Amino acid sequence: MSANLAVLCYLVASVCFILALKGLSHPSTARRGNVFGITGMAIAVAVTFIVVFEATGNVAGILAGIVIGGGIGTVIARRVQMTQMPELVAAMHSLVGLAAVMIAVATINNPEAMGLVNPIPTATLLELFIGTFIGAITFSGSVVAFGKLSGKMGSAPVVYAGQHWLNLALAIAMVGFGAWFFMGGGWFPFIMMTSIAFLLGVLIIIPIGGADMPVVISMLNSYSGWAAAGIGFSLNNPMLIIAGSLVGSSGAILSYIMCKAMNRSFISVILGGFGAEDGAQVAGTGQKTVKSGSAEDAAFVMGNAESVIIVPGYGLAVARAQHAVKEMAEKLREKGVSVRYAIHPVAGRMPGHMNVLLAEAEVPYDQVFEMEDINSEFGTADVALILGANDVVNPLAEEKGSPIYGMPIIEAHKARMVIVNKRSMASGYAGVDNPLFYMDKTMMVFGDAKKVIEDVGKAIE
Repeated sequence: MSANLAVLCYLVASVCFILALKGLSHPSTARRGNVFGITGMAIAVAVTFIVVFEATGNVAGILAGIVIGGGIGTVIARRVQMTQMPELVAAMHSLVGLAAVMIAVATINNPEAMGLVNPIPTATLLELFIGTFIGAITFSGSVVAFGKLSGKMGSAPVVYAGQHWLNLALAIAMVGFGAWFFMGGGWFPFIMMTSIAFLLGVLIIIPIGGADMPVVISMLNSYSGWAAAGIGFSLNNPMLIIAGSLVGSSGAILSYIMCKAMNRSFISVILGGFGAEDGAQVAGTGQKTVKSGSAEDAAFVMGNAESVIIVPGYGLAVARAQHAVKEMAEKLREKGVSVRYAIHPVAGRMPGHMNVLLAEAEVPYDQVFEMEDINSEFGTADVALILGANDVVNPLAEEKGSPIYGMPIIEAHKARMVIVNKRSMASGYAGVDNPLFYMDKTMMVFGDAKKVIEDVGKAIE
């Protein structure tokens, strides 16, 4: 295959990736977006296979990599639950970062095999430096995020005195060793730079609490893209550059959107210096009283309402209650009740988590509304049904002095009646008590979301 033809094929693959991102921007076009993404990746893999085969003749090694990697991916895709998607995404990000590091190592070890001259040009060393340290931070940071999201690590922030100063010192040391490597220092500064970057990835993520994981996911997504783009420059691979830039820029934009949704500082997010302060502010419930009811009570209220807005949260995801919710909603519609779903940008553990769960249950897209599109409807809604959500419906976000002041919320407290399903009265990830739970018009229904919703559905019949 000629170099021009390879570049043309990579360009076609890159266009497919752009169309994939466009398609994934809305649930109704997500399937088409996935098809474009698969097509682009298939083209990229096929072209790379041909180019490497023509250069090395090593068919067995290439096929082994494709079969092993594809096999692992197939097994994971078939086994993973939709509720496990956030930690799966974190795991995939870690592999992208590690791949960037390994490519850099291979390039430095044998530049001729990568189509480079020896000694490696100064500009290429700079690209390797950038791609390597971003890739290393992405890998170790994603591993920590995976541990927090999967429950293998505690979700609480890990904080200690002098934390930010230590991170700053390590960052300066990393850049120093990177400059040494850039100036032709060889393996020692490269190894030191990479090791510090791996450590920084851990230290940047551990002070971040579970409430901030949606932003972490999008941030690491951006990092993985920039790592790939940096290595793409080193290898003179236009598709890696374009695809990496697409992932990096879209991840950065998504991080910005998430920061606005959580009232966070974008710069602080990028530096990993957020989450510790807010996560440490825990409010107690004191001697407040709540009105609790049963699934039958909830069924009676909703069955006699004209409009119900459902607010899904992580409690729904953990209980895998999305199918039960859809069945309950259909029974309510049969009784003439208007049912809609309100989605907060950071509900769950990653951006779009609730949308994916509802799509899995085949909830019609026209029934699912984003926060800014449905908030104005709560004032006329008879019932707001909150399933496992906490911080995203907390009215304290509207009060100055609150730890979550300024965070846009779903205004469920404006509905005529509020039904909240939770396992207990424990505060959300932000550690802030929710006055919505103590309002006179609020009824708490305690228990596993799936069990409660199934009982509500039976009572509606």
